[in-house]
Parts: sequence; C-alpha cells; structure tokens
Amino acid sequence: MRLWLKDPIAVLADGAERGLVVEDGRIVELIARGHVPSTPAQAVFDASRHVITPGLINTHHHVFQTLTRAHPKAINKELFPWLTALYPIWARHVKPEAFRLAARLAATELLMSGCTTAADHHYLFPLGLEDAVDIEVEEAHRVGIRMTVTRGSMNLSEKDGGLPPDSAVQDEDTILADCERVIARYHERGPNAKIQIALAPCSPFSVTKSLMRQTAELAAKHDCRLHTHLGETRDEDAYCLHHFECRPVDYLEETGWMSERVWLAHGIHFNDDEVARLGRAKVGVCHCPTSNMVLASGQCRTRELEAAGSPVGLGVDGSASNDNSNLIEAVRHALMLNRLTYDATVSHLDAFRWATEGSARCLGRDDIGRIAPGMAADLALFTLDELRFSGAGDPLAALVLCGAHRADRVMIDGVWKVLDGLPVDIDVARLRAEHGAAAKAFLETI
Repeated sequence: MRLWLKDPIAVLADGAERGLVVEDGRIVELIARGHVPSTPAQAVFDASRHVITPGLINTHHHVFQTLTRAHPKAINKELFPWLTALYPIWARHVKPEAFRLAARLAATELLMSGCTTAADHHYLFPLGLEDAVDIEVEEAHRVGIRMTVTRGSMNLSEKDGGLPPDSAVQDEDTILADCERVIARYHERGPNAKIQIALAPCSPFSVTKSLMRQTAELAAKHDCRLHTHLGETRDEDAYCLHHFECRPVDYLEETGWMSERVWLAHGIHFNDDEVARLGRAKVGVCHCPTSNMVLASGQCRTRELEAAGSPVGLGVDGSASNDNSNLIEAVRHALMLNRLTYDATVSHLDAFRWATEGSARCLGRDDIGRIAPGMAADLALFTLDELRFSGAGDPLAALVLCGAHRADRVMIDGVWKVLDGLPVDIDVARLRAEHGAAAKAFLETI
C-alpha cells in the first residue's frame, strides 16, 4: 500500500514540505511544496500535527543495566568505583528472566523516544546467562525494533589485574566459540536487516590483548562490525600506561582494531594525534553525553573527530549511567554539552545528524538514518501539543531546545510500532510491574 504522510509541520529533509510517500517498507517519494504524489496514494495519514524525523539510531547501550538505575551503592561515583560497586551485583543477580525483562523494557523505552534501531553492548555472561544474545534477539523481535546485538566479552578478572570479579568473566575459547555461534544463527546482511551481530570485547581493563586480536580476526572472517569502550576516562589512560606501556589508541592499533569496521563508545580522552589517526582509519565514535555527564567522565571531541573523518553517532549508554533509555533526550543533551564544549554554533541539526546519519555510519548501514527515496521507512513523528512547545517558532529546533521526550508515532519498515505515544505490541503497565519486581533483587545487599 502506498501511504502518503501528508502535510507535516516540518520534516528533517529537504524538498518534503508536503510530506513523503511510503510503500513496501521504503520511502519512495518526497513531496515538495505545491506538489502531490506522482502516483496517487492508496492511503493518506494526516500529519498536520506532526514533526517528522528519521527514526533515531542508538549506537551504545547496556540493556541489563535498567535493573540498577540510581542504585544507592553506585550513585555519585566516577566510572571505576561505579563499576567496582556494580560488577558483583550484576554477576550475582542478572538471571535469564530478569535479563529478558530488562531487554524488553529498554527496547520499549527507546522505541517510545523515537528510536528505531539500537545497538546493545552486552558483555556480562555469568553462569546461567550464556544465552543472553538469544534472549535479546527474541526481545528485539517481540518489541519490533531493529537491533545490532553485540556479543560482548570479558576474560580479564580481578585475579589477573582486571576490574570485573572472577564470576563475571569467561575464558577465551568459550567466548570465541559463542561469537561464531551467534553470528551464524542471527547475523543478517544487506539492506533492511532487522538483526545484526557485532563483536565487542568490553574494555582494555576487562579483556586480554589476545582476545582483542582474535576477535578482530573473527570479525574480518565474517564481515561483521567491532565495538568496544575506549578513551572514556583518565583512569583508563593510566591503566593502559601501567599495564600495556601505551595509551588506549596505541593499544587499539596494536591489537588490529584501527579499521572502518570499528566503532568506539565514548572516545573522550584522545589527543590531536590520536584524533587524526582514528579519522584516517574511519573508526567511528559513539558520543554518550548523558552518561559522560553523570559519571563526570569528560567531553567527546565531536567536531575534531568528524573533521578528521570519523563517523560520530549518539548513544544513551547503560541505564545505570544514564538512568533512562531516551534517545530524543540524548539529542538535547548532546546539543547542550557540545555548546558548552565549543560554542553556540553547534546546532540542533548537528545533534540530529549524530543521532541519525552518524549513527547509521557507525553501524555500517546506508539504508537507515535519512529521509530520502530508497531508504527504509523508519520514521519518528513528534507532536508540539504540550505546554513546553507553546510559542516555538522553528519546529525542528523546538524538539531539541524545548525538550521533546516522547514520540507520538513511530514507524519501522513501513509499519506503525508506536501509536498515540504507546507501543502497539507491549503492555506498558504490565512491563513496568514485572520489571520493577525483578529489579528489587538488586537491592538485597543494601
């Protein structure tokens, strides 16, 4: 069916003043001012209350962390003490059913915020949670969101000089075998992929160099992407200098990770030479403004990275270092933090670019992230009906500056997944009750 989304307030695309036409899960035509569809549409949606953006794309999350938001043992801490407080709690209490609810809740939250594609970095595989990737794929299908599920890993525990407890890590052979398994079972290639697998050793302070090298070789063999945390804190710099006698970017290069199949989470503490090297290699960086502020980690050098050639995307990061999974809120935080970092010429369009086209590039996708003919019909529609928007002149700027936090409608692959602010296939009240009950176990140690 050809569907005309007709006469929106505004569209984040040129030449679409009268909206756009969707057919068979694709955008097939943009309708300019004074025009109508070249071929009559079989259905018309009156979009006169809506501002339309591409579906937002989240390139870094940890869905299991929704179970420990604002945890009393972890609040008001920087990254390393925050992690050491939470690692034992996660290793003890993240069981399959709790993880399933966490994945469902995070995906639902993201969807309601206008996010249509998400990347989750899952690195926690204590005994009993070996099938975490399988669970997360099932829940992505259930909610209806596109997802890059990363098979993360940790094999360097406290006894070996790492940060995580022994109970939270796996051995290298187990990790690599499961990477092969989930790629073979779930990784979709080509346009319109719903589920993709990436490989994601957690961080320099939780994995060995051997695992980093072998994971890079495995990703090249299967043509999938690579992801890790890097350059997040000064403590990480000190750790790498002490244990590896090099800085994090040197570590990345030594282990075979300086390639365009790689995107990094955070990427804050890079010097000029490192920014240039990352740019030449086309290594992507996911900017996580909310988490970086919560943990006082620092400010990503977005302008310099983009100028050097690195794709820059946007991520909410885990819901224990952000405390929600709201990507349109992260767009606003990105704007504000980058204005503080640079100046007032950082615009709402920059922030939207990171959350759409930049994020798509980080994930290696050219079929999502823009409103243009041939692109996937992944769209977020926001209204300006709330008091916060009254008096706003520029509708697209208003979404960011006035603080939009919830999409009214969301479409993925041409199918409505959110209507009137609520997901069509999820009982939100029931999910809240079940997830909240599961999360109580994470407070037992207090």
